[in-house]
Amino acid sequence: MSSSAAAAWNCKSLSFLHLLPRPSHHIDQAEDGCKSLHRSFGGDMDARITQDDCSMQIAEQAPEATALERGQGQGQQLEDDLYAARTTTRDGSVDWNGRRCLRHKSGGWLAGFLMLLNQALVTLAANGIGTNLVMFMAVVMKLDNADAANHANNWAGTTYVFSILGALVSDSYWGRYKACIIFQLIFLAGLVELSISSHLFLHKYCDFGDGGRRQANCRSPTKTEALILYISIYQIALGNGAYQPAITTFGADQFDESDRKERKSKTAFFGYFFVANNLGSLVSVTVLSYIEDHGRWVLAFWISTGAAFLGVVLFAVGTLRYRHFMPNGNAILSVCQVIVASIKNRRVKTPQLAEDLYEVDGNHSKNGARKMQHTPDYRCLDKAAVIKDPSALSAGDHHSPEPWSLCAVTQVEEVKCILRLVPIWLCSILYSTAYSQMSSVFIEQAEAMDSSLSKFKIPPAGVSVFEIVGVTSFVFIYRFCIAKLCSKILSQEPTELQRMGIGLVMSTVAMITSGLVEQQRLKYATKDVETPSSLTILWQIPQYMLIGASEVFMYVTMTEFFNDQLPDGLKSLGSALSVASMSAGNYTSSLLVTLVTAITSKGGQAGWIPQDLNKGHVDRFFFVIAALNAVDLLVFVVFAKRYRHASLIESGAGADEKGAGLR
Repeated sequence: MSSSAAAAWNCKSLSFLHLLPRPSHHIDQAEDGCKSLHRSFGGDMDARITQDDCSMQIAEQAPEATALERGQGQGQQLEDDLYAARTTTRDGSVDWNGRRCLRHKSGGWLAGFLMLLNQALVTLAANGIGTNLVMFMAVVMKLDNADAANHANNWAGTTYVFSILGALVSDSYWGRYKACIIFQLIFLAGLVELSISSHLFLHKYCDFGDGGRRQANCRSPTKTEALILYISIYQIALGNGAYQPAITTFGADQFDESDRKERKSKTAFFGYFFVANNLGSLVSVTVLSYIEDHGRWVLAFWISTGAAFLGVVLFAVGTLRYRHFMPNGNAILSVCQVIVASIKNRRVKTPQLAEDLYEVDGNHSKNGARKMQHTPDYRCLDKAAVIKDPSALSAGDHHSPEPWSLCAVTQVEEVKCILRLVPIWLCSILYSTAYSQMSSVFIEQAEAMDSSLSKFKIPPAGVSVFEIVGVTSFVFIYRFCIAKLCSKILSQEPTELQRMGIGLVMSTVAMITSGLVEQQRLKYATKDVETPSSLTILWQIPQYMLIGASEVFMYVTMTEFFNDQLPDGLKSLGSALSVASMSAGNYTSSLLVTLVTAITSKGGQAGWIPQDLNKGHVDRFFFVIAALNAVDLLVFVVFAKRYRHASLIESGAGADEKGAGLR
């Protein structure tokens, strides 16, 4: 083979082969093997097996290949090595022993399926506490409707806040597997504490002998009893909240995004992850809600504890199968270094060419993550990568710059990625405010409706099963119908930002529907007597279905979008941001309820959300949220059109760079 021919398929190290003796066919085998390996990696030798690796193997084999008595064995060994290289992952993942993963012996849907089962059980356990928490606060803790809704929202919000903690710890220090194990054990311990404390205390001040759920059956708990119950449920919030971003990202880690088939499986995993979430919720809002609705809180808590324990066991079963990514160091410290360095260099002129900015040598950044392409956004941060003294970098590889004065382009781009996502994340908060009504005001609305269905009584939280039906059905409807139809008609699927916009539209419609249902409920209610309206609870089905469908377009897409847009060392933070949106939405809902109650109850008025909903106007509260969502949608469209997608420096990355925003 001539040098020019070798260069044509970009394996430059083979150009010396025409100078070697040709009697042995093993050089040809080595040459063909390297060429085949190159093709399998999509035209780029820099996928863990570099050109240097290839040339080294051939250079080692070529001298022996001239010896006929040894050539056959060496050629076979080379073919075996090349085959092994093709069967390993190329995304940097390692197995339990720290070696590069063999594709057929690690990760994939076997590991993903174990995590989906684990997530379903954990969600069952968590929702066994959270779904009916507003009723627990009203019935057991003796709080009025507004305070009970606020406590439930605050607990849910705190759960989601802990997701940020879990993301930072898993990405920076522990790694995702270790974080999943530790936080699951904290979650399980909190459930055990809640079950035991409820067993010891509830029977002392609650009597559900008639199978009812009225506050008159309970006396207020003492401060000590209340403190123990609050500690246990907030320990549950810590374990479950911090665990969620770690398990979401760890599940996605089981699919090599550099492989086309596994990349598609990774996208599907996010949808199925939410399906698993909702299947766990299905048991919670039916079986557990029914048990709790009849006063058997202790039994429901022990069932949640058993589900959490089984989830830990299933997760541990796949330990040797999982693919792992090493933690990438303190993300907060890295962000602070960029900010400090840009402030120090604020008077330095930024070069016009990105090539003049500082970047580490090699194919990966200093923390082992893939490099990122420079973008023109937030030019003030580029000053952190300006080389003020080129001679200071001439000392060779053994010299590293002061990290608080000079940062690499990739490190700067990581900060830019976070800043670009902030407006999108802020626009998701009002959506989460609407979403949080399912666990608070929707249930109080159901409590004031006719829950009888023939001889069966539907629990107030039981109607939320239709939200689960909405999520589960729309995951498959979108994946197998809408996406394929759009691909045929429009030649492309809706972008992530377009899908999120659709989610905002659907949540607005859901709030309008909730307000209309409330107006109908009031028509059939008796305002002078605190009795449920004669309107059946089944009227809530449309609002739950709409919320569930919007969740597919908003939360599922947002998790995928944030995970895709953030760099390797911040993937869990992407999952945490979508969860943190729920947290902010719960706090915003709590604030909104407080403001609405304070404003509308002036002058001795009952207010919009009184203890007796028949005297209030919850419909107006829903319409306010719908109006806020409509305004939020307009703001979201503006930011989405201006959004610039992140781009990695890797094989084929440039070709995959996406357009910006809603087209």
